[in-house]
Amino acid sequence: MTDLPLALITGASRGIGAAIAHQLSPTHRLLLGGRDTDALAKVAEELPGAEPWPVDLTDAASLEAAASKIDRLDVLVHSAGIGKIGTVADSPSSVWRTNLEVNVIAVAELTRLLLPALRNANGHVVVINSGAGYTARPGWGPYAASKFAVRAFTDALRAEEPDLRVTSVFPGRTDTDMQREARVQEGGEYEADKYLRPDSVATAVLTAVTATPEAHFTEIQVRPR
Repeated sequence: MTDLPLALITGASRGIGAAIAHQLSPTHRLLLGGRDTDALAKVAEELPGAEPWPVDLTDAASLEAAASKIDRLDVLVHSAGIGKIGTVADSPSSVWRTNLEVNVIAVAELTRLLLPALRNANGHVVVINSGAGYTARPGWGPYAASKFAVRAFTDALRAEEPDLRVTSVFPGRTDTDMQREARVQEGGEYEADKYLRPDSVATAVLTAVTATPEAHFTEIQVRPR
């Protein structure tokens, strides 16, 4: 196992992040990022070569301390995120700040801290974006703004770090706890059979990460049929 490449996955305790961890497990050692230590431990027990990496991504000091222990990293998957939605009229500044803090600033800061380790491995950065990273629908402005911003971040990183591969994955509605929360905020019915499965998004990540060396999946869109 020590010869396998190392991947760090944020948001790995549930949903898309946990699904990505399961799909990368046969080919990678894993650091499972998240705040729920019990949930991370449960996922780690299921996956050989995986260990919890419990860090609050919005705690700058803790994040820097944890990142400083990694000197070589082959894959960084940003799957952690938050989805606070609402109309412009009804969304106070705190809603905008929360979306931007978790979905953009934490992603940029963790990537910045781990750039030396990623450069050492000619590594790969994967950001789980959203269909909202392309289209801002009514009532989704604060969340969509953060996803547009993190798309700009990945575009800039890709141009600035040509020795790294940088992939943005844009899933449509996916059957996750976060989607359930979004539907509650929207006041709509939850229709799991019409949404993507987390494993489908994870397969897209696996495809990008295991691509042959000359191939670079820059953007992947995944939509429910």
